[in-house]
Amino acid sequence: MAAKRDYYEVLGIERGADEDAIKTAYRKLALQYHPDRNPGDAGAEAKFKEATEAYEVLKDPERRARYDRFGHEAASAGVPGGMGGVGFDNFDLADALRAFMRDFGGGGGGGGFEDLFGGGGEGAMRRGNDLRVRLKLSLEEVATGVKKTIQVKRQVTCETCEGSGAQKGGKSTCATCGGQGRVRQVRSSLFGQFVNIGPCPKCRGTGSIIEKPCLKCRGDGRIVDVSTITVDVPAGIAEGNYIPLRGLGDAGPNGGPAGDLQVHIEEKEHDVFERDGDDLHVDVPLGMSKAALGGALDVPLLGEEKAKSYNVPAGTQSGKTIRLAGFGLPRLRGRGKGDLYAHLTVWTPTKLSSRGKQLFEELGRLPDEARVPKPGKTLLDKVKNAFGG
Repeated sequence: MAAKRDYYEVLGIERGADEDAIKTAYRKLALQYHPDRNPGDAGAEAKFKEATEAYEVLKDPERRARYDRFGHEAASAGVPGGMGGVGFDNFDLADALRAFMRDFGGGGGGGGFEDLFGGGGEGAMRRGNDLRVRLKLSLEEVATGVKKTIQVKRQVTCETCEGSGAQKGGKSTCATCGGQGRVRQVRSSLFGQFVNIGPCPKCRGTGSIIEKPCLKCRGDGRIVDVSTITVDVPAGIAEGNYIPLRGLGDAGPNGGPAGDLQVHIEEKEHDVFERDGDDLHVDVPLGMSKAALGGALDVPLLGEEKAKSYNVPAGTQSGKTIRLAGFGLPRLRGRGKGDLYAHLTVWTPTKLSSRGKQLFEELGRLPDEARVPKPGKTLLDKVKNAFGG
């Protein structure tokens, strides 16, 4: 696979470009290479997709920051297409066209390229709204992947009129636009006459007039319903990613195409483990005798009853970190797992039995106890000195 070009280079803008500059640059390229202007041209199609991918990343401040810091791989998180809405691997022409029409389609229309230049066929239909829901996952669910069932309140096609918005025989062709949904208007100015083609004001671009509205949906073609939807969550997904479900948003009015449902991921805080990307961190207390003498230590594993046994060396100090490779979370793209870091803290008992107190007193009289390191500067002091503080 060929290496991806720099997104700023693709759009022909500087790295400090603002949102307006990004949008202007993308729109110019998108119109130049749009498939409707270049039918059958695979090269133009590739440039259109490339420009759209660059725009999708750079227009989003968070995604742009990840790209500036870590490159293409990090920037693709949370993007439509690919692994459940989290990458560009399968970002195809349909995804690129949808993204283009979302921001430049004019009035929310879900039609084709003609919407930008005054075209539009008979019965032009508006696309339904995209919906957004949040899905909270436990760390165990993130580790294994899971199917979750959610309920979404959305507008669905009216079954009574099948989305037409009219009773049977209660719909007629708009006389103003002849069913085209568009009208031509000639306007004069100091620079001459201009022809503008826009939605028909009589039928609002639908090409039809509803004379007898459907009694159930009152002419809209939609009703509100609560839908039960199953979401297939891939293992390794992270907070901030979202899963796009095509066509599961609001249905379009009067039979128009449905929008999408975006399932945004949130993570529940875990009682034991802390996540850092694909890695996990856990604090493990270590008894004083085991820290001094060494021995087997049980390190807890996420989602497993059985712990991982680790042989602690004699003389282990508080603050030591153990790395267990491959015991973290699965990587979203299926390339292995992260690591588990166990941070050891030597635990000092707060209450002693008479026998325990006796043993510690004996320990304190040994020559070994006299070899405790002398006091020194804290780590913070050392950092300050290093920078001349």
